[in-house]
Amino acid sequence: MPTYQSTDGTTLAYEDYGTGDPILFVAGWSLNSEMWEYQLHYFLDRGYRCVLPDRRGHGRSERPSTGYDVDTRADDLARLVEHLDLRDFMLVAHSAGGAEAVRYLARHGQDRAVRLALLAPAIPYLCQTADNPVGAPLELLEASLHQLRTDRPQWFADRAQGYFATHLRPGTSRAVMDLEMSRCLSASPYASVEVQRQLFTSDHRPDVEAVTLPTLLLHGWADQSIPIEISSRQAVLLAPHAVLKEYPDAGHGLYITHAAEVNAEILAFMKG
Repeated sequence: MPTYQSTDGTTLAYEDYGTGDPILFVAGWSLNSEMWEYQLHYFLDRGYRCVLPDRRGHGRSERPSTGYDVDTRADDLARLVEHLDLRDFMLVAHSAGGAEAVRYLARHGQDRAVRLALLAPAIPYLCQTADNPVGAPLELLEASLHQLRTDRPQWFADRAQGYFATHLRPGTSRAVMDLEMSRCLSASPYASVEVQRQLFTSDHRPDVEAVTLPTLLLHGWADQSIPIEISSRQAVLLAPHAVLKEYPDAGHGLYITHAAEVNAEILAFMKG
């Protein structure tokens, strides 16, 4: 698969399909470009170009010991955009990828992108602080990081059912659930810990406020990974050009469980 060099010399991998208007897909925490398989076919069939990077420490990209802060990850995206000379593209991002997307736009400018779609994004600020009382307590992060360091496979196994909210939306096969958890486990253990720490503690309120692109937020009520109350419902209050679509029966994995609805929403947004 093709690769490019980031600002610190790290070799990063990506996939590039199609020849139409470009869509840049940014994967969620611990996932890689393969998470977008149900979006890839849908948008290719409708004439779009799909560019899907693997962030550092994930998928087929190199696994350096540094660079997992959100600024560097945003710089990685910027270098890919420059490498491919992407213009008039739409950003579609999930979870931690949403944080990278808004930091990229705030840090590198919005002149090349035209629209932004965020699925269950890790914005605007997940950590509870004096000026962010709606956030989650830092103790939750520390407990999560401890389990990731001591039994990472069990961490994912414990959360698989909730990730897909199968109690609300039956139909996701065990094979699909197992595959997605295996994708999560394929990431560098070190990168998994460091990116999760960053997504919880990074303040993206200024980034969200700075984005002037038309923005679509898609989020499930049953999201246990990034609860909608502390993320998208807060972000839509800060984002000047954002709309929020809520899914009562969706968890964090709505790009799979609600692929048909999500794809249709994104397509309509692109054409709007």
